[in-house]
Amino acid sequence: MSQTTLGAVTLADKLAAAKNASFALATATTDQKNAALRAIATRLGDASGRILEANELDLANGRENGLSTGLLDRLTLSDARLAGLADAVLQIVALTDPVGEAVRGSALPNGIKITQVRVPFGVVGAIYEARPNVTVDIAALALKSGNAAVLRGGSAAINTNRVLVEVIREALGETGLPEESVQTIDEFGRVGATELMKARGYIDVLIPRGSAELIRTVVTESTVPVIETGAGVVHIVLDESAREDWAADIVRNAKVQRPSVCNAVETLLVHRSAAERVLPSVVTALTEAGVTIHADERASAFAPGAVPVTEEDWATEHMSLDISVKVVDSLDEAIDHIRRYSTQHTEAIITNDLANAERFLAEVDSAVVMVNASTRFTDGGEFGFGAEVGISTQKLHARGPMGLPELTSTKWIVRGSGQIRA
Repeated sequence: MSQTTLGAVTLADKLAAAKNASFALATATTDQKNAALRAIATRLGDASGRILEANELDLANGRENGLSTGLLDRLTLSDARLAGLADAVLQIVALTDPVGEAVRGSALPNGIKITQVRVPFGVVGAIYEARPNVTVDIAALALKSGNAAVLRGGSAAINTNRVLVEVIREALGETGLPEESVQTIDEFGRVGATELMKARGYIDVLIPRGSAELIRTVVTESTVPVIETGAGVVHIVLDESAREDWAADIVRNAKVQRPSVCNAVETLLVHRSAAERVLPSVVTALTEAGVTIHADERASAFAPGAVPVTEEDWATEHMSLDISVKVVDSLDEAIDHIRRYSTQHTEAIITNDLANAERFLAEVDSAVVMVNASTRFTDGGEFGFGAEVGISTQKLHARGPMGLPELTSTKWIVRGSGQIRA
C-alpha cells in the first residue's frame, strides 16, 4: 500500500483504522448496532438542510459538466428521498442480525460438536458513482452485519457523500461505536480508487456499483475479491397468451417509473401471435409517457413514429426513456435473444400459459426471473431487505439483491472434550 496522502492523513492510515474498527464491530451486540442505526436515521432528518445544500452543489456541478439525465436523477436527493433513506435504515434495525446465526451443525460419533456460523467479512469496500443513496445503504447494511465500510463514491457526489459520512460518523460517536467504522476516500480521487482495488489485507471484499465500464474496470484490475454487480440490460417477453392490460401496465411501469435505474426494462420481445393484439396498447402507454421506441421492422408496423433499432441498441442499458422492441416467432427465439444480449440481471415474461411460465423460469439464467410482474421489483427494499448493497449478477457467494446475510461469511466452531485423531 503506497502512502497516498492528503494533509497528514494517508490512505493507508484510513484503511488501517477501518481494519481496527472492524474488530470492534465483529463483537458488537445487536443492541449496540441497532442504537447506531437509529441515531443515523434520526440524524439524516436533523441534518437534511446540510445534506441537501451539498447535494445542490453537486447537481450544479453535474449540470455544468454535462452529466446525463439518468445520472443526474441518481444523484438527486430531496426531502422525500432522504426520508426514504432514513426509513430504509430503520427497516434494517428491524431485521434479524445475521452474525452468529448457525447455518448448520452436527455432533460427530466421537462426541465433537461442530457448528457453522455466520461472521462478518471484516472491511467492505465499495466503488460507485453519482449515487449518494448507496452511501447510506451500504453503511447501514455493513454496520448491522458487523462490517466496517470504506466508500469511494466518485467526484460527481463528492460534496453530498462527504456530508452523509459526517452525519453517519457523528451517530456512531454518539452511540459508542468507532467512528472509523465508516469512511470515505473520495478526497484521494481516482488514485484512491485504484489503491482500494489493490488493498489486500485491508479490504476483505470490494463491491462496485455503477456503469458497465466501472464494474468491468474493478473486476479486471482488482486484487481484492470482488462481488460483481451488473449493468441492467433487462428484458420483458410478451408471449402469445399475454393479457393486454397486464402488458401495458407492467411494461410502462418497468420503463417509466424510474428509467435511470438498473432494473428498468430496456428490451421488449413480443410473440408474433400477440403483436397485433397487445403491442398497440403497450406502444400507446409508452409514447404517452414520452418513451422513444427503437423498433425492428415487424414491430414498427404497430409503433408509428418509432426509430429503427440498431444492433447496438440490443446491448445498451439506456438509463433513459428509450426502449428496444422486437417481434419474435417463438419463445425459443425470445430466450435465445436474452441469452445473447442479457447482462443476467432481471428478465420477465407476461403470460397466461403455465407451461411457458415454468419454462421461462427454468431456462433463463439471470439473477432474478419473473412472471407477470414489473422488473422494478428487483430491489433489496422491495424484497424486504431494508436496503441493498447491490444486485449481484455473478454466481459465486451471492446472486441478486444483496442484504445482510450476503455481507457475511462463515466459520466453523468446534467444541471437544479431549478427543484426539487416531
